[in-house]
Amino acid sequence: MVTIKIALQRALTKLYSLETAILDAEVLLAYVLNQPRSYLHAWSDATLSETDYAKYQELIERRRQLEPIAYITGQKEFWSLNLAVTKETLIPRPETELLVEWILKIANNDTSKFKCIADLGTGSGAIALALATEYPNWEIIATDICEKALAIASKNAHNLALTNISFHQGSWCNALPKKEFDLIVSNPPYISRREWPYYQQGLAFEPEGALLAEEDGLADIYTIIKSAKSFLKNAGYLLIEHGYQQAEMVRSQLSLEGYEEISSQQDLRQHERITIAKFFK
Repeated sequence: MVTIKIALQRALTKLYSLETAILDAEVLLAYVLNQPRSYLHAWSDATLSETDYAKYQELIERRRQLEPIAYITGQKEFWSLNLAVTKETLIPRPETELLVEWILKIANNDTSKFKCIADLGTGSGAIALALATEYPNWEIIATDICEKALAIASKNAHNLALTNISFHQGSWCNALPKKEFDLIVSNPPYISRREWPYYQQGLAFEPEGALLAEEDGLADIYTIIKSAKSFLKNAGYLLIEHGYQQAEMVRSQLSLEGYEEISSQQDLRQHERITIAKFFK
């Protein structure tokens, strides 16, 4: 008979090389038992069923092979929303919440102006769903080239009972309906093939197509910058997440394409992570 305490101890012997070994072991056992992590400490002497212990060992082995927790459990929190994720979608990351924060700051200056927002390359729907939650009166259009990713995003919208969001399949602005938007936001692929060997191990389980871009990681960003102008209202905003060394090049391209009021914002590590611009017609 294996208790919770013993199961966790055995898991740690397999995950010892990971910095997050204790957290990972607890999160996975709590997931198997469908309990909060606090339950593991309060009931450490409780006995696991053979079925639960076998499932736990299987998940620990997957984590030992460096599969991300989010893919193992099929879920990830973003903006306090519990989102379903699969290997067809990127795992939403905390730094992407900076995009949501800045959109809310911009909107708070004039909430009456904002009615229609587009999220390009939505993946699991993280950005679009966060915005739809904060502003139920906004119309949110979310696009992705991957049909399976859109299915996950749509599932997340359904689970969150959000009705002010619709999904369109296609490449960047080509997927948008023929209308004008107050704001367009995107977290596109921005890792270059030259950089990929450095990131590859940590991102090995995530969809390569959502990470890698040509032209030193800037190809998709440049495509969005060029095409978004036709879909923005006068004085509409474009917000793009990019690599921490790409801000200057992104600002330059925005300027070349006629955008104004261009600025980059830093993440918690003091890296310029997103760039904001307006387009006047």
